[in-house]
Amino acid sequence: MIPVDGDFILEVAPNFSGRFAQRQKEIVGAISGDFESVLRDYAIDTPLRIAHFMGQVTHECAGFRTTEEFASGAAYEGRKDLGNSEKGDGRRYKGRGLIQLTGRANYRQMGERLGLPLEDEPHVAARPVTSLRIACEYWKSRDINARCDADDLIAVTELVNGGRRGLQDRAGYLRKAKTALAKRQAIMVAARQGGTDPVLRRGSFGSPVIELQQLLIAQGAAITIDAEFGPATETALKAFQRTAGLDTDGIAGALTWAALRG
Repeated sequence: MIPVDGDFILEVAPNFSGRFAQRQKEIVGAISGDFESVLRDYAIDTPLRIAHFMGQVTHECAGFRTTEEFASGAAYEGRKDLGNSEKGDGRRYKGRGLIQLTGRANYRQMGERLGLPLEDEPHVAARPVTSLRIACEYWKSRDINARCDADDLIAVTELVNGGRRGLQDRAGYLRKAKTALAKRQAIMVAARQGGTDPVLRRGSFGSPVIELQQLLIAQGAAITIDAEFGPATETALKAFQRTAGLDTDGIAGALTWAALRG
């Protein structure tokens, strides 16, 4: 698993100032040490799964500046479909968590899953690490990892949101997460392989990708030069690696660059 921590979260999340920046710092700082291990517990442990998780939760929790719904929750008062059967349940069981948990019945169910007294103590759901676990438990309950593996942003969004609200925002965070993960994996691969050429993989972009695409085309690949390391470039690179007798990992490291230039 690619190492992910507070620095990774902040690289994906938007920058804030003032009290929003302070709250973001508090939340990210609180979950930083547990982030990687919690994601691993829920098999959110591949670049695509991590990237899609980040794309969704960064939108859902307003850029990691809250673990609690901004509204009062009064709108949920009397909502039988949420299990809000007693006076005050709307406010008491307002949305909390990185992916918001709402309603008495959902608090009860999530509490049973996590072994926490969320129905009796709903504010516990807003604690940063608990809010992360709530998001991951929801993720698992909807089998969202399977949609991540297909890199299906729309399907993932519909499972999280129930619709496509904020799709463009989620897509932007997804791309930032993919780029941040690609850089981290590149550092890992470079450390193993050595060399001075940039290590490129799916999600990379820019002039180094243009050079890679040009070299692949020179080797007979039918791809477009667009500076984006997408599925077509990855497929072409793996095909070349297979022909060259290299590991078909789809990563352009020192050995792959040497073979392409040779």
